[in-house]
Amino acid sequence: MTEDRSTPPRPMDGVRVLDVATFIAAPYTASILGEFGAEVIKVEQPGGGDPFRRFGTQTAQDDCSLAWLSEARNKKSVTLNLREPEGAELFKRLAQKSDVVCENFRPGTLEKWGLGWDELKAVNPGLVLLRISGYGQTGPYRDRPGFARIAHAVGGLTYLAGLPGETPVTPGSTSLGDYMSGLYGAVGVLMALRHREATGEGQVVDIGLYESVFRVLDEIAPRYEAKGFVREPEGTGTVNACPHGHFPTGDNKWLAIACTTDKMFERLCQAMDRADLFDPYGEQAERLANRDAVNREVEAWTRSMPRDQVMATCVEHQVPAGAINTIADIFADPHFQARANLTQVPVEGIGDVTVPAAFPKMSQTPPRIDHLGPPLGNANGEVYGGLLGLSDAELAALTERGII
Repeated sequence: MTEDRSTPPRPMDGVRVLDVATFIAAPYTASILGEFGAEVIKVEQPGGGDPFRRFGTQTAQDDCSLAWLSEARNKKSVTLNLREPEGAELFKRLAQKSDVVCENFRPGTLEKWGLGWDELKAVNPGLVLLRISGYGQTGPYRDRPGFARIAHAVGGLTYLAGLPGETPVTPGSTSLGDYMSGLYGAVGVLMALRHREATGEGQVVDIGLYESVFRVLDEIAPRYEAKGFVREPEGTGTVNACPHGHFPTGDNKWLAIACTTDKMFERLCQAMDRADLFDPYGEQAERLANRDAVNREVEAWTRSMPRDQVMATCVEHQVPAGAINTIADIFADPHFQARANLTQVPVEGIGDVTVPAAFPKMSQTPPRIDHLGPPLGNANGEVYGGLLGLSDAELAALTERGII
């Protein structure tokens, strides 16, 4: 599981990113860019740093939770008090020498510190500024605080999660909207850098957390506009296909089966040795009209044997199915191992830490993890002394005044 950390060229080599954000969304964008070669400088408040350092499971190092180690991969940490004018001026000097700034404060916060788009563009017209907030930089909700859980609710996902008539549930991870917005942030930054290559002009990438959630709800918007249809919670199934859900097995485990077409259902009937089911339920419309009856037949079959046997039969008949994995299942899964989806990275004072590997895979310019989340301020000397040319005496004075 140990990743090859040799140094072939990567597509973002030579790009410098200032990550001035906290927690997950915009920092995740910076992490993706860092995996593909960008130099990522994490700008943190002196003293405590990013609160994400203390989020989740703590390690032997006080300021390095397992979440921090995984998600702050490949970053250098500097401390800087942006609330002080002297700190803001230092940040402008860093921005002048950078390509991208990632932030996810509430709208108006950077402006309050004299670091809004107008000020940053003045020192670096080619800068790309990624701004992720709960609701975006405009609109009547712009000033409201936002987290992924709120984004799931407002964006329409939470309403669909859970069993009909029951309390809406968390759709998987409470941080899903953060990661989705971070992915869209990476796409936006790459598009903006491509535009800069053509024009020399930087720009602002503006993302509301709820927008990334809303964007992935397939036909929910056009169907409502065209038919007035309000999609309701669907439990383990879906309104568009049957059987398409989660089924228990004889050894008290679960698997997912997805028959999105009539052909796939025909294969399932063959796997079940129930050709008699295809005549009444061969068309999707008939299966949807008789969803409970169809699901009962499938569940009776999956309960009749252990999950591995159900999976083997589905694979043999090319039925789309997959085990509903715990993390323990994932660690033991031969496909995860063959694809190197988990990797071990050594951390001083802690030992090897296993994290999700860099992704996506690329044949010529693959991403990699050079190191996990850094100690607070580990690059102050390198960045302020090397990049900005400050002397040791200046660094000592800035530290004494609480600027860095």
